Amino acid sequence: MTALRGKEIDSFLARPDPARPIILLYGPDAGLVRERADALLASAVDDPNDPFSMVKMDGDDLAAEPSRLVDEAMTVPLFGGRRAIRIRAGTRNFASGIDTLAEMPPKDCRIVIEAGELRPDAPLRKACERAKNAVAIACYADTERDLAKLIDDELRASNLRIAPDARAALSALLGGDRQASRNEIRKLALYAHGAREITLADVVAIVTDASGLALDPIIDGAFAGRVAEMETAFAKAMAAGTYPGMIIASAQRQAAQLHKARLLMDEGRSATEAMDSGFPRLHFSRKTLVETALRQASTERLLKTIAQLAEAAFDMRKQSDLAITIAQRALLSIAVNARRRG
Repeated sequence: MTALRGKEIDSFLARPDPARPIILLYGPDAGLVRERADALLASAVDDPNDPFSMVKMDGDDLAAEPSRLVDEAMTVPLFGGRRAIRIRAGTRNFASGIDTLAEMPPKDCRIVIEAGELRPDAPLRKACERAKNAVAIACYADTERDLAKLIDDELRASNLRIAPDARAALSALLGGDRQASRNEIRKLALYAHGAREITLADVVAIVTDASGLALDPIIDGAFAGRVAEMETAFAKAMAAGTYPGMIIASAQRQAAQLHKARLLMDEGRSATEAMDSGFPRLHFSRKTLVETALRQASTERLLKTIAQLAEAAFDMRKQSDLAITIAQRALLSIAVNARRRG
């Protein structure tokens, strides 16, 4: 049985065994499957863009005629050199082609098969695991250690460090798809170009949209005085593993925007004009709560809120084990004060 595990996978990917040219990559992390396939194919041929060196096949098409895989694998290039075959597996079975190649090993041809989640008894997985010249590699979502290494590798290439609270927040927002995570880290590195260290504010500004977590109901609920709504949304975020420092950083940004808008209102601008200036990209679904917060708050109270949030952020860095409690207490205080108006 040739199903690689743990460090065996890293070793094989770093130096693929020429005696096992058939490689099945499968699992729920489509980004990781694709990334590993790209690397294996790039090292298999001199020019991945050469159609004579790189052959792409569809698994469902192969199912109707599995012998096509054998024909392609055994073809000798007219001008010599190495070849590779990339197969995207579908729902139909072409495992008989793998069984034939197990008895007729291809020479100078690497075959990389990309698949989604496969049960242990799936014909394609079974065929690759029992063939002596094949390997099966599972691609599951990155662990905390995997994400830490990914962050370090990408930021090292950009000569950047990352603050501990920013790292914790970033890790909570990544995972599930390797390529999506890598792209978000690269986007963050580009945003921080020229700086020495990535901060929590940088992560909030750039990566929040990738998390799929709704921080807006927490922040908008707090500033609009909706205590129950805020607490419910906060509890959901904590259950989802959101780093509380991310929420406080978002609240700091919201307080600064509200303060800017409130100053404009004090100068005689309408609430609509002030909101357009303070919140230029405000989604329509948030408008009611943000306008409520703006009308209820005074400039003086918003200044106190900004100072309160800065103190909460500082306390969370000093007492990371109490981060959730500190964040919840600060948000609750904002919500309760908002209900008092002024």
